[in-house]
Amino acid sequence: MTLARGEPVSLRPVSLEGLQPEEAARRLAQAGPNTIVQRRATPAWRLVLAQFESPLVLILVVSIVIAAIIGDIVDAIAIAIIVGINATIGFFQERKAARAMAALRELTSPHARVRRAGSIRSVVATEIVVGDLLVLEAGDVVAADARVVEAHALATNEAALTGESMPVAKQVEAPAGSEPIPLAERSDHVFMGCAVAAGTGVAEVVAIGMQTELGRIATLLDTASDDRTPLQRRLDRVGRVLLFVCLGLVGLVALLGWLHGMAWQELFMASVSMTVAVVPEGLPAIITIALAVGMQRMAKHRVLIRRLAAVETLGSVTIICTDKTGTLTSGIMSVRACWTGAAEHEPELLRIAVGCCDAELGEHESGDATELAILRYARDHGVERGPIEREHPRLHVFPFSPATRSMAVIRSDGRAYIKGAVELIAERARADFDVAAMLAEAEAMAARGLRVLAIASRSARDKADWDPCGDARDLEPAGLIGMADPPRPEARKAIADARAAGVQTVMITGDHPITAHAIALELGLIDESSDAETIAARVRARSTAEDKIQIVRELRARGEIVAMTGDGVNDAPAIREADVGLAMGETATEVTREASDMILVDDDLSTVLTAIREGRVIYENIQKTIVYLLGGNFSELLLMLIAAALGMPFPLLPLHLLWINLLTEPMPGLALAVDVPDRDVLDQPPRDPSEPLLGREQWAVIGFNALIQASVGFAVYWSALELWGRPLADARSLAFTTMVAAGLLRAFAFRSTRRVFWAARPFANLWLLLVIAISMVMQIALQRWSFSRELFQLGVLSWSDLGIALGLALIPVTLLELAKLVVRGIARLRTRNA
Repeated sequence: MTLARGEPVSLRPVSLEGLQPEEAARRLAQAGPNTIVQRRATPAWRLVLAQFESPLVLILVVSIVIAAIIGDIVDAIAIAIIVGINATIGFFQERKAARAMAALRELTSPHARVRRAGSIRSVVATEIVVGDLLVLEAGDVVAADARVVEAHALATNEAALTGESMPVAKQVEAPAGSEPIPLAERSDHVFMGCAVAAGTGVAEVVAIGMQTELGRIATLLDTASDDRTPLQRRLDRVGRVLLFVCLGLVGLVALLGWLHGMAWQELFMASVSMTVAVVPEGLPAIITIALAVGMQRMAKHRVLIRRLAAVETLGSVTIICTDKTGTLTSGIMSVRACWTGAAEHEPELLRIAVGCCDAELGEHESGDATELAILRYARDHGVERGPIEREHPRLHVFPFSPATRSMAVIRSDGRAYIKGAVELIAERARADFDVAAMLAEAEAMAARGLRVLAIASRSARDKADWDPCGDARDLEPAGLIGMADPPRPEARKAIADARAAGVQTVMITGDHPITAHAIALELGLIDESSDAETIAARVRARSTAEDKIQIVRELRARGEIVAMTGDGVNDAPAIREADVGLAMGETATEVTREASDMILVDDDLSTVLTAIREGRVIYENIQKTIVYLLGGNFSELLLMLIAAALGMPFPLLPLHLLWINLLTEPMPGLALAVDVPDRDVLDQPPRDPSEPLLGREQWAVIGFNALIQASVGFAVYWSALELWGRPLADARSLAFTTMVAAGLLRAFAFRSTRRVFWAARPFANLWLLLVIAISMVMQIALQRWSFSRELFQLGVLSWSDLGIALGLALIPVTLLELAKLVVRGIARLRTRNA
């Protein structure tokens, strides 16, 4: 028999002899082993090929071939190393799905005790079949989903599966009602992978392997998508643009060459030059390094990055979906309220409650989470268990059971100390007690999301004086204790900060709606005036693993960039499905860690805001770096096209272009990619997910930059040939040096898109100053060293020639900075007129 999800189970007679060995063997052969399996496994060769699907990477592969054809083996090797490093990083990061499944399998028990043919035996867990009787005791890991047929104070820890922070008491009776029962409320079932927290029991197996709740989560992990990040998708778009530009240029150059009667060898070299000019060969390496630096910055804030590309994605996040238990709350039950009817009676309430506890405080706490919460609260209010045990030793203990809904301890002072369900204590309270007041207070506590225990005592000298199943009505209620898993102190501020940064927070929890609503109120996710639609959008209660992944999919389908945080096994599929998956480091299961992109070491939600800030900084830096690099590439391209259109020899050779694209401009580009952030980065709203990496504004800057730099380069090239009568090698040297110097100095204008260089903390990025100085020295050395002059086919330039080149190189950066002032002035004028 296989249990449908949430289906009520009718109590049918179960043979406590268990299956006969022959029948167990037959069922094993028919249904297969009780294992969690991975249904889809992407072959390693497919993962490798997937790293070369990006248009930008394909263009770089073409660049490698071109560099090899023209004999530039060093540059071909350099580009190949860049492509290889990126492919290797991507390959190993995409294997995380298999690691998550392996971690999920580790949750299962290797062995289990079953009753077969009337005797208890230990079997390999994979050989368990439907119909087997599991024999359970504290410390066991449940080996399959099973219906409880015997329970003696049985409780299991289901936090990883359902998010329930406290051990769940189990009983033989099915919960009332005919509707499908939520997983967290199925008190008559135990589930694979959950540990037995207390008591003993016997349970009949109803589902094995992939049919279990753990198996369902494995299926969700298998089907959860692991899409490319927003940055990768935007880079793909840029790559496609560049690919079409390359194809168009080859055709244009062929046409121009044909019009000017160019030989096919020259035509080929012209096409090579155009392709080299348009491709930013150093870009992948710069992006990888920028992300790696961001990863190091985040590590200082106790965020461990498992997927490099996800560093930037955080900057695009528009919604944070977060689990409640252990993320928004502490994950540790604590007393939130006490009621006695009078404040002076609270010490007596705590004394009776402590006297009815089995848990132990100390260096290594042990026992039921509810009792530990009571003991901690009582200790803080001056009531300890030790003195009570010494002064009035216990004579008899009636353990808690779902049947009696209570626990009682008879002590030597002639009293029974009792804690249990409010309804039970109210039914059996002495006649003169104000039951109505207690029930009203209990209802008010429950409305606040608290779990309520009633505390009482009565006269009892031995075991015969107290029958937990009797109908004696002489209990003396001491009051009520309300408990809950409290919100983390930092969580409320984190949610407010996220809202200020334009990021919405959605709480997704397996808890009861009342509990979820109460926590959401405390955290500021909603307020008393929030309408039903707002509450439904921000608080999702009674959510299963399937619900969580579906919520993430719905949000992503609306165009949102979703971050999902959590710690339980039931969070893992949604964490993998989200654009950014974050595991809470201190409490996360290994499954959740392996499914995640990042791990918050300190479990502090406010750290997500720090990570979002870093992500935004990285995106802005990468964006301005790409604009800077493409501005240089298109200026080289325009320079070459002007010369081709006029029938002049090319001002730059392919080797010159590779030198610029691989060694000079990438160095300041890298310094820009790791630039310090603007202080107001979190004051800006999240980027529109549909916004391209290079929008109209960015392309305008690229075009303006290309026009002025190409004009300066061509002016010096044409002047050297036509006005000064210099040889072609000298003219090329002047154009080459001017373009390099102009590209280096241009970097100063790209530190900020809004502020001019001297207003953007000019000495905050010392790396930029250093690499520009080093690159300038390298360029001068290239001109002065005879071997490099020969290799690059350069002429001899005097110091005055170098001075001319440097002076002309100041023109582009000056005009770019002046353009910022003009744009800012126009914006101010419009604001004033509005």
